[in-house]
Amino acid sequence: MKIFKAVLITLFLIITSETYSYELVSDTGKAHTDTLKGKAEKPEAKKTEWYQRINLRGYAQLRYNRLLETNPDLQCEQCDKSWGGDGGFFLRRLRLVLSGQITDRLYIYIQPDFASSPDGTNNHFGQIRDAYFDLGLDSKNEFRLRFGQSKVPYGFENMQSSQNRLPLDRNDALNSAVSNERDLGVFFYWAPEKIRERFSYLVSSGLKGSGDYGVFAFGAFNGQTANKNEANDQPHIVSRFTYPMQIGKQIIEPSIQAYTGKYVVTSITSGVSANPKGEYKDQRAAASFVLYPQPFGLQMEYNIGTGPEYNTVTNTIEQKRLQGGYVLASYALKFNKQVVFPFVRYFRYDGGKKFERDARTYRVRDFEIGTEWQPVKNFEVVTMYTISKRRFEDAVKPLNDQEGRLLRIQVQFNY
Repeated sequence: MKIFKAVLITLFLIITSETYSYELVSDTGKAHTDTLKGKAEKPEAKKTEWYQRINLRGYAQLRYNRLLETNPDLQCEQCDKSWGGDGGFFLRRLRLVLSGQITDRLYIYIQPDFASSPDGTNNHFGQIRDAYFDLGLDSKNEFRLRFGQSKVPYGFENMQSSQNRLPLDRNDALNSAVSNERDLGVFFYWAPEKIRERFSYLVSSGLKGSGDYGVFAFGAFNGQTANKNEANDQPHIVSRFTYPMQIGKQIIEPSIQAYTGKYVVTSITSGVSANPKGEYKDQRAAASFVLYPQPFGLQMEYNIGTGPEYNTVTNTIEQKRLQGGYVLASYALKFNKQVVFPFVRYFRYDGGKKFERDARTYRVRDFEIGTEWQPVKNFEVVTMYTISKRRFEDAVKPLNDQEGRLLRIQVQFNY
């Protein structure tokens, strides 16, 4: 009987040890819990190093603009240097993005482009596009400070990545405000957590969002545009307010934005008269409206302002008014996991382009009709037929009024 009892007790202890733990006391009297077989301790969470939080992605674009071309003298220095002339196949963008939430309050974003063309002749130079650091001012990062070179918060299409935009180039009217859309400065952004999630969804869902540049933005930047030194030690000031609103199944986003400063024209032909030090008032204000394509989309922007502009009659760079905008209509078609976006866009611009030679004067009227096809997530094809009328004059080419048509094709790889 004693042996039988001993066996029962032993079995009981073995069974209960599978699900229970008991407390032992060390020789020093310190209590601790010893977990028995079947109830192993959870291993401590492995610490994630900062470099393990960095993501790597990018995209590349290859273009050909010469199909059905009617005028090789029709060009666009601002948008695509392979327009006209002897242009052929052109690597428009080749980018890698390093980004990550390094800590709860610090976010980094570094984007070089390896398809830069500094002089329009030599291509494929590496150049920094973005290099900025976001410092969260609260636990949810609803309030942020951004330091470094980044997009200036002015205009929806300017904020929209070229990876997501439907037309091959940004419109002249708003893009003439900031060359390459970027500059070096400090910016404050605020957006509630819910709206930050909506900004992210508008990009990740394929609705062609602009990204998260806050509901409210305010900042100071050099004003001479990206990768250029400041020229007058007087920063530009910019502010923007935008709000994506969901109405039923549709999302609309109205915006207003403006900036002010003084710009120094640095490329002036000998013999052209200009202000002392080439300095001019540089001010603009714009309104934007976006109806995201579900399935019909509509996008409109218009801006007015003042800036330097070349006068062909007096051979002088003068302070003059400028204005222009665009309207873009699109439609999203989805079938068999493929996406097709047919679109049309019309834009116009009357004014100078401060960052071009002699603040070149422009009168632009362009109409575009095209289609973006995404057979798979990592590959896109855009075909776009352009009907263009452009007068762009400076001291070297004072009589330069061109018009023509061309079919443009781009393939894009997302990785």
